[in-house]
Amino acid sequence: MIKFFSRLPIRALYVFATFLYLLAFYVVRHRHRVIREQLDRVFPDLSAAERESIHQQFLKNFCDVMVEVLKSASMAEADMRAHVQIVNLNVARRYLDAGQPVMFVTSHLCNWEWLLHGVALHLGYPVDAAYKPLHEQWAERLMLRIRSRFGARLVPARELLADFLRRRGIVRALAMNADQAPVATDKRYWTRFLGQDTAFFVGAEQIARATRLPMMYAGMRRIRRGYYEVELKPLWDGRESTDPHTLTERYARACEIDVFKSPADWLWSYRRWRLKKPLYGAD
Repeated sequence: MIKFFSRLPIRALYVFATFLYLLAFYVVRHRHRVIREQLDRVFPDLSAAERESIHQQFLKNFCDVMVEVLKSASMAEADMRAHVQIVNLNVARRYLDAGQPVMFVTSHLCNWEWLLHGVALHLGYPVDAAYKPLHEQWAERLMLRIRSRFGARLVPARELLADFLRRRGIVRALAMNADQAPVATDKRYWTRFLGQDTAFFVGAEQIARATRLPMMYAGMRRIRRGYYEVELKPLWDGRESTDPHTLTERYARACEIDVFKSPADWLWSYRRWRLKKPLYGAD
């Protein structure tokens, strides 16, 4: 059934996305309280009408992303290349061409699933992407199949470092989407992000430091409906001497800039600030 619907023209799927948006905003009120509370916290100086506009546009974009992910189940390679462009591949390729693996850190901006496809297609080197396994086996099989369609290799996030070390001789890129909240058992770094005390994963920085991988932020922006550009922003060259958490801080600032540039493209339905900063200590 998924393959059948994915073969529909993208314009037909966008009509369905519009229906989903109307259902999500006016009927189901999809995560309405979470979205509104987080927009109120981050944009207190905007009027209620301005925050409502971001809320509505976010849901429209999110529904577009849902049908775009569906479309990617049968999308041709040439079409995906056309829909996702990378404007400065040389930032990564100068390392890769010299035999040096790299690390990409990304965020939940625009269509993060298509970002993986675009990088896998355009980079010219293998891409190992960290992911969180799903509980439902059918959903796990489906998402792995879709996410790996254009050559990306999916690795459970907790196994990424060990997997890299086992296959260290392969020149490739590691990719991690690192803007979600750490769980209770994860090590974390606290900083101000979007005006809030926010905990970040430190795993990406730990892996980069342990393996001396140059790190860059892959920022995505929407050009028009269904078309995106990705820009690679260097965060660390693998040699610079820096204090602990510097790379995570640079990532947070790069992500923050992109969210403020296009707030409706960030994943507001995810409860980013469910962890509260302790009064004492770092954790």
